[in-house]
Amino acid sequence: MNKETALTASVIINQPIDLVWELWNEPEHIIKWNAPSAEWNNKKIENHLIEGGSFLFAMAKKDGSESFDFKGTYTEITTHQNIAYILHDGRKTTITFAGSAPVTLNEIFEPVADLNFDMQQEFCQSVLNKFKAYAEQL
Repeated sequence: MNKETALTASVIINQPIDLVWELWNEPEHIIKWNAPSAEWNNKKIENHLIEGGSFLFAMAKKDGSESFDFKGTYTEITTHQNIAYILHDGRKTTITFAGSAPVTLNEIFEPVADLNFDMQQEFCQSVLNKFKAYAEQL
């Protein structure tokens, strides 16, 4: 991954690492927070959190105007520390979890080449902000 062209988003979550890890990885939780705004929802969540395992987050705008499948394969997992994966289009992402309570979650990912960089940055940061709000209300 070229760090110079990668996007980065980060949040600090005021919860213990065990809970943050569970909320980030369990489909019954992912479906509740994985969206940048109230306009979006998840039609389907599959998550097989093992190296070589796959995931699928089928997202759509509630008005039906846009949808996409966010899918890939896990390449590295260290429990409570990091997750790396490669998307179906070859782009790579690394997520790190630092601290035990609070937890700093940092996501570094390769953007889609032909989409607005700032829009992608805002989308990712919005998803992390929604995750933080979800985690901290429990």
